[in-house]
Amino acid sequence: MPPDSLLQVENLSVSFPTQTGEVLAVRDVSFSIPESGTLGLVGESGSGKSATALSIMRLLPPQARIAGSLRFAGQELLSLSDNSMRGIRGARISMIFQEPMTALNPVMRVGDQVAEAVLAHHRLSKAQAWQRAIEALHDVAIPEPERRARDWPHQLSGGQRQRIMIAMALVNHPQLLIADEPTTALDVTIQAQILELLRSLREKYRLAMLFISHDLGVVANVADQVAVMYAGEIVEMGSAEAIFRSPAHAYTRGLIGAIPTLKTVRTQPLAVVEKQARPEAVLALREVAPGHWARLS
Repeated sequence: MPPDSLLQVENLSVSFPTQTGEVLAVRDVSFSIPESGTLGLVGESGSGKSATALSIMRLLPPQARIAGSLRFAGQELLSLSDNSMRGIRGARISMIFQEPMTALNPVMRVGDQVAEAVLAHHRLSKAQAWQRAIEALHDVAIPEPERRARDWPHQLSGGQRQRIMIAMALVNHPQLLIADEPTTALDVTIQAQILELLRSLREKYRLAMLFISHDLGVVANVADQVAVMYAGEIVEMGSAEAIFRSPAHAYTRGLIGAIPTLKTVRTQPLAVVEKQARPEAVLALREVAPGHWARLS
């Protein structure tokens, strides 16, 4: 691992006890992210991507068993107390969760939710926190942020709700942003806008980013390095250019081959990646943590 990496994940394994025995959902995963760098973690549903991200955030359910090392800015996250981790989570490491409609509180105005993230880490008045929230909404290109901050989540479009999630994640100017499927369920036009927004904010704040997706085409647009994950393991890693130009692993080639184009979609059936192992992360998390499933599916 490069010694100057902001995040160093070494030999991370995550397992869950289930009724049928212990399930290993993440297997001996290692990677690093330098300051201002972006790693794309790609793989199909159930490959262990979200379990890896939630391990870094220390948000896995209490049944989860984590082994390995997670070092952030030279500090071992797995050895921190819950109080110490709360000081890092949301301030120095932030996460954009899947499904903004379920991640946002439906009975709180969106501005209050962003301001709450500020108050959790700064000794400010409610008026000052509200003003920081307005500035964050402006940063993510919400039109008329002073007015829209008083809206409820159901009053916003899917793209606007995702921008609110990004504002909540970035309002405290973290060093590392974990984006877990941030463009899922958005149409391609809104998807492109969100990706461009993340790119511009990353440059503005010099963010490091772990970008998680099942879509190789999306990852190609945002990541410097790409790690391909299958059945809880990283099966290939390299620069985005190398992965897409000359994939070495059969699973990576299968994922790339499954990307439809205007030419192939009209003349050929979509390629299928044959299953070679149980999607253990999906099975385990559904069984031991159904309340987390909305964020992990």
